[in-house]
Amino acid sequence: MNTNHKSDFRISSIKRLRFCSSFKRYSKSKKIVEKLKYIIKKEGAENILLFVPLELEVNIKPLILELRKAKKKVYVPFMQDDSFKMVKYRLPLQKRRFGIYEPNNSFMKPVKIDLAVVPIVGVDALNKRIGFGKGMYDRFFYRLKYKPTIVFTQLVLCKSEKILSDNYDIEADYIITG
Repeated sequence: MNTNHKSDFRISSIKRLRFCSSFKRYSKSKKIVEKLKYIIKKEGAENILLFVPLELEVNIKPLILELRKAKKKVYVPFMQDDSFKMVKYRLPLQKRRFGIYEPNNSFMKPVKIDLAVVPIVGVDALNKRIGFGKGMYDRFFYRLKYKPTIVFTQLVLCKSEKILSDNYDIEADYIITG
């Protein structure tokens, strides 16, 4: 695999995502959240790894609030070294590395998650994740000793017809786009 193709695809996908108007982002996010709720219910997920969305990502904040009210256990990434650990979602959120908002670090026993919702920049021909290029999600899932249900979300489907992924890039059970 030529990494230039992967980085070129990443750049063009980010441009497509930036082109999506705020109204479209709102309506697409709303539709995607409804589909996520259906999958969470279908899978019977109780412990769920979500993410605090960046501007180019699906706004899942309403889902986070709804799941917490339903007494589901909601976790988000907390960046640590070359990957992240899961922490309970709670306020306040602090803007940290790469402009990502995170709750404060919390020390908790490792929890087995049932389902993970993962933002993507795009997918390749094998439906493997192309992210922002830091590899944090790939390292996180590689280090897990089990495989939860993985759901990719994206406002606009950015899919390459070429195989751009490496063998360690993660693959989803579901891909939901607007």
